Amino acid sequence: MLPGHNRGKGKDEKGMTVDEEEAGESKHTTTGSLSSGFRSSDLYNHGLFSAKIKLPSDYTAGVVVAFYASNGDIFEKTHDELDFEFLGNIRGKKWRFQTNMYGNGSTSRGREERYTLWFDPSKEFHRYSILWTTKKIIFYIDEVPIREIVRNDAMAADYPSKPMSLYATIWDASNWATSGGKYKVNYKYAPFVTEFTDLTLHGCAVDPLQEVLPTSCTKKDDQLDGVSVTPRQQMAMKKFRQKYMYYSYCYDTLRYPVPPPECVIDQSLRRRFKDTGRLKFDRNQRHRSKRESQVSITRNNGNQADI
Repeated sequence: MLPGHNRGKGKDEKGMTVDEEEAGESKHTTTGSLSSGFRSSDLYNHGLFSAKIKLPSDYTAGVVVAFYASNGDIFEKTHDELDFEFLGNIRGKKWRFQTNMYGNGSTSRGREERYTLWFDPSKEFHRYSILWTTKKIIFYIDEVPIREIVRNDAMAADYPSKPMSLYATIWDASNWATSGGKYKVNYKYAPFVTEFTDLTLHGCAVDPLQEVLPTSCTKKDDQLDGVSVTPRQQMAMKKFRQKYMYYSYCYDTLRYPVPPPECVIDQSLRRRFKDTGRLKFDRNQRHRSKRESQVSITRNNGNQADI
């Protein structure tokens, strides 16, 4: 098993802090031009950040729910960030989401990927996890790894390296979230409620300005570094990315003629993407049966999954 920032700020923002390694249930709502959310009271040197989340249902265009680690409140110009961002949609259309990574304020070199899901995230809780170690970053949904970033020397400061807090927010992103801003938040459908439960913050809490880390942090880092993607999980991740990823910066050759150094190019995926990094949609895809388009996940030994 898996062992200053202003996103969503509003003049009436309400929030809370959490400091337990495992916290209980929390509900957060946006009902107007404001946001709601929470953050951890501690910053972590590295860690596993995880929660079960249930998203709003019905018309959610323009709504963004974010679950992420960041240190922007402290390092405003050189912040690090790792995030899940769930993008609402019009009625009858699926939620979409993206993952992203920033290191040392490298916001001009976005590393986002966008995906759809194999389930309705508003019907029941699913677990979303971010594993951040000295060597790798892995994003998970339930037990399925969906993205792995392996650190290498060429990434230099673009790899997140400073202590981060965990945040969760729900906010109005009408200007970009749904069809590039075509569809706005409609508060006739408010409140937009996001539920969080089984929150886990597993890592070493530190002072962000502390130069020498305690021995206990080294031990926790070693434990986190020992987490790896099994061969079965590798297969599940590849299947997920083939079926549900519809944009990747690694295949966006207009934006990055030379892919960033952490990109591992999968030739079978490369053939499916345009030079904009967007999927070449299959005309026959819409005619596939519901059964063919679904994913079944089978857990094996607690930490393996098939898609």
